[in-house]
Amino acid sequence: MDLARTEVAPRGSRRRSAARLGLMAVPVAFFAVFFAYPVAAIVGRGLKVDGAWRFGRIGDVLAQSDIRHVLWFTTWQALASTALTLLIALPGAYVFARFDFRGKQILRAVVTVPFVLPTVVVGTAFLALVGRGGLLDQLWGVRLDTTVWAILLAHVFFNYAVVVRTVGGLWSQLDPRQEEAARMLGASRFAAWRKVTLPALSPAVAAAALMVFLFTFTSFGVVQILGGPTFSTLEVEIYRQTSEIFDLATAAVLTIIQFVAVGAILAVHARTVRRRETALRLVAPETTARRPRGAGQRTLLAGVLASILILLVLPLGVLVQRSFDTPGGYGFAYYKALTSADGGIFLVAPIEAIGNSLEYAFAATAIAVLIGGLAAAALTRRDTGRLVRGFDALLMLPLGVSAVTVGFGFLIALDKPPLDLRASWILVPLAQALVGAPFVVRTMLPVLRAVDGRLREAAAVLGASPWRVWREVDLPMVRRALLIAAGFAFAVSLGEFGATVFIARPDNPTLPVAVARLLGRAGDLNYGQAMALSTILMVVCAVALLLLERVRTDRTGEF
Repeated sequence: MDLARTEVAPRGSRRRSAARLGLMAVPVAFFAVFFAYPVAAIVGRGLKVDGAWRFGRIGDVLAQSDIRHVLWFTTWQALASTALTLLIALPGAYVFARFDFRGKQILRAVVTVPFVLPTVVVGTAFLALVGRGGLLDQLWGVRLDTTVWAILLAHVFFNYAVVVRTVGGLWSQLDPRQEEAARMLGASRFAAWRKVTLPALSPAVAAAALMVFLFTFTSFGVVQILGGPTFSTLEVEIYRQTSEIFDLATAAVLTIIQFVAVGAILAVHARTVRRRETALRLVAPETTARRPRGAGQRTLLAGVLASILILLVLPLGVLVQRSFDTPGGYGFAYYKALTSADGGIFLVAPIEAIGNSLEYAFAATAIAVLIGGLAAAALTRRDTGRLVRGFDALLMLPLGVSAVTVGFGFLIALDKPPLDLRASWILVPLAQALVGAPFVVRTMLPVLRAVDGRLREAAAVLGASPWRVWREVDLPMVRRALLIAAGFAFAVSLGEFGATVFIARPDNPTLPVAVARLLGRAGDLNYGQAMALSTILMVVCAVALLLLERVRTDRTGEF
């Protein structure tokens, strides 16, 4: 009997290892072809001269004082933005997870809208709020456009939804009775939260912090508009070296520095998070949300709603107001102008960018969910080797590498058979899926790893195949996280700008590309059309996210 068990155990272990490697194969191939290869191509163009590598250029670039200042500011503002975002958004994550109040689904969709806006639009909106002649300047004579606070607040505006959805998604499924049991044993409310709930949430909090840090570390549009000549991040400097100075060597060095820094951060993140992950007791979300009770909970709800109103809704309101504020008074003149083609900017009417963006976003979401879902399933087990742990970290690299580099890399690398995709429509969704897939992984993985492994083992003992174990055990528990991940991927695809601006064809522009091109031209008409397109993008996103919320609500009873 013992011999039979000994033989079955290695066989089961080998079977699980083979299944994991099979799940990893497709994501590895996808990232190798559409991420590693293009980035390597652009770096090679910059550092390879006459067939020889010039690595001495790295030291020359780092010796420049202005480059060192860019590196320092990039790191400092990313850390400050991440801390400020967590400080402001974690109470919001708790409110959305534990409170049930009127308009919650609509508000959840509204909270996510800023995340899909092109960063150039976010910067413009905050410039209208805190810049010369902006709302704060008109009301109180306060200007923040010459300080770093405008950049930090814009980053909070952009990343608030990352924390609310990533942390709140898991928080809403934690069984509150565990914390209640600790309080019955004499622990205070704060002590029970710190010792019971916080350790369970730490993987999701770490994942949210990582995503916020990577987005702010590679911030481009926000810093370019609000930073002016004083503040510059690595992403802005890479764009300047590539597009304005045409110094590919310096741009390649900065890309390598960015790549190494992000890789080190991901390695530390993978090690620390893995130590904190534990099996959790997950319940249906609708059983954990209650109407706020007592003055304290009502005050917390009011404070969160006030912060959302000031930090998120107000900038969106400025965009809407600007879209209707025409020289002849308030009206729809800017929206009507979107229906006519302007040969100086587009080959088609700007309004066609709406359909293009939706088509690209749906395709990119399907690709991101497939790639990210397979990767998350491969990383579900915690008893992994170095190869799998490295794979976990590599999945996040697209969020930390310059989108400018990826866009140029696509044009340089994917221009020869069998990968000549420059004329193919699929090129844009592929670039967008590179950014969406890490969100799918980071959203699904904490929930998948929280599933009690004994359930999988019991199903395997009863003869279930790895696929059936996933379908019968994991999928019912992870369905909610999967829908959240799909929503994130769709939102990211709608708002992706850095890489898309280089590969979107003039006859098929996306909404962010159309907005950026309109903002780049002088004149009230162009600016007004940009605001009108931004408003349409907000409405499209809000409707899509609201539909997703309704689907999630309809299906939570299946948990």
